Amino acid sequence: MVSVQIIINAPIERVWDLWTLPEHIMNWNNASADWHTPYVENILKTGSTFKFTMALKDGSDGFDFEGIYTKIEKLSLIEYKLLDDRTANVRFEIEGDNVKLTETFEPTTIELAQVEKQFCAAIIQNFKNYVENFKE
Repeated sequence: MVSVQIIINAPIERVWDLWTLPEHIMNWNNASADWHTPYVENILKTGSTFKFTMALKDGSDGFDFEGIYTKIEKLSLIEYKLLDDRTANVRFEIEGDNVKLTETFEPTTIELAQVEKQFCAAIIQNFKNYVENFKE
């Protein structure tokens, strides 16, 4: 398993909503400025599916990140299984005025684990920036 963690200076409710609502996922779910997420389908309940289309802005590459939610504990835990049967989870823990977000996942292969960890770390750093600069 690969794990990536970050501390976000925001209330748990804001972190949860910005992580789970499609209109927000589209704004932060990318690892670099040349990527974007033009489509998000997210039904956040156990047994429901999600699909995030991630693509290069120039249209030269892209993929769908999709799976099924296996366990949801509001403001605390999201567990899911991807279409290739890999599992993952995201934990949200209150630490004072901050939220510790930890994403843990099975890499595609052992060889790709470090690349996928860097990709995930870039995405959650982008999420942190989005949350901490979010104006309601």
